[in-house]
Amino acid sequence: MGILTGLIVLVVLIVVHELGHAIVARRNGVVVEEFGIGFPPKAWGKKLKNGVLFTLNWLPLGGFVRLKGEHDAAKGKGTYGAATFWQKTKILFAGVVMNWLVAVVLFTILALFGLPKIIPNQFVMAGDGRVEASPLSLVTVVEGSAAAKAGFEKGDVIISVDDTLVTASADFIAMTRKNAGETVKVTYERNGQTHATPVSLGDDPSKGVFGAVVGQSETIHASWSAPIVGVVTTGQLSWETLQGIGGLLGKLVSGTVQQFSGNEATRDAAKQKLDEVSNSVAGPVGILGVIFPSAQQQGIGQVVLLTAVISLTLAVMNALPIPALDGGRWWTMAVFRVLRKKLTKEREETIQGIGMLVLFGLIILITVSDVLKLW
Repeated sequence: MGILTGLIVLVVLIVVHELGHAIVARRNGVVVEEFGIGFPPKAWGKKLKNGVLFTLNWLPLGGFVRLKGEHDAAKGKGTYGAATFWQKTKILFAGVVMNWLVAVVLFTILALFGLPKIIPNQFVMAGDGRVEASPLSLVTVVEGSAAAKAGFEKGDVIISVDDTLVTASADFIAMTRKNAGETVKVTYERNGQTHATPVSLGDDPSKGVFGAVVGQSETIHASWSAPIVGVVTTGQLSWETLQGIGGLLGKLVSGTVQQFSGNEATRDAAKQKLDEVSNSVAGPVGILGVIFPSAQQQGIGQVVLLTAVISLTLAVMNALPIPALDGGRWWTMAVFRVLRKKLTKEREETIQGIGMLVLFGLIILITVSDVLKLW
């Protein structure tokens, strides 16, 4: 079920993206020859009343739209090439807009029922929105620690320490550190039942006196302001994604340069940067590896949140000037117009083809990394 959920999420988001291209192309007089779900070989196809060939294909990895004369220099009525610069701009970025709209809708729905707070300054509408904190629970218990010896388990909900109510993780950490080396009474809840047990805390705060990782999540709730929360949250997370991509590229470049120069300490620092890049990047396998446990363990809410984040990430990536993606095609077209040079079919195919090869190479490397990390 988790695998099926992950595949459906990825396919739907890509199909919606391609649907944006198709709708805007038709509205601007460009003929849509084929709209496919999945990638060839074709499993089934039908000519629709509007003349578009609708196909279902055997490789369930996304979708595509095929336009008439799909290169900048194409001529003739109904071709993509015959469209104006502004029309081409709208067609190319329509998929980006669709993915952002999906994110806005999903964040709006989550705001109505409970939107997890995932960045510190996440938007809340004053006068309508509110932030609710979940109970303080144990995420992991360190083997051999004071918590483990007292019988605590993952998932236990902390209520109080020495009869003082605890509602925030920072308060719990401060109270246990204050009583380092002493025995305190910790009241907690497990499976709906309340228990109280003495815990002999460790005496070294730097190593953790209780011996467990405490977790607490915050959830944003809104009513009439939910659509505003959806729009602003999409903007905030898109900006965070853009900053994250910039940071990763910076570490990749500096780490690569340092790897081949400097002393041993410099090379060690470079290796650490490159490891951070590797651990921060995920491809389709990595995405599915996150969606699987979310679908199976954390329910529909977490899957909706991940879907919204993946959708806005697709939007950001496609808006960037990366050859073979929408942003890259637009920048290629714009640069040639600024330079007053003709973008021939051969030039365009060469530029986008090289970009596609590089992109496929990165996808293969990232997929191998994903498999190794999951394994």
